[in-house]
Amino acid sequence: MTSLQELLAQKEALEQQISQLKKAERTDALQNARTLIETYDLTVEELFGKQKSATKPVAVKYRNPETGETWTGRGRAPRWLEGKNREDYAV
Repeated sequence: MTSLQELLAQKEALEQQISQLKKAERTDALQNARTLIETYDLTVEELFGKQKSATKPVAVKYRNPETGETWTGRGRAPRWLEGKNREDYAV
């Protein structure tokens, strides 16, 4: 029967072999992918599908007339609006 120490040593050796093999195969895979992309003029959209577009900016709802600062109404209210009627600053 093998001891725990021997099994752990075998495990470490196998993990090193796996890591080396992955690194070697990864290099080949990248080269093959680059060759296919160049040969067939593939685009990012064709490979990975259409990417989600960036979120649209939120419209400004409140503006400080003194400084020109704005707030969309999302998140924590700015200090210049604390204790004041928001309707007075609505855009």
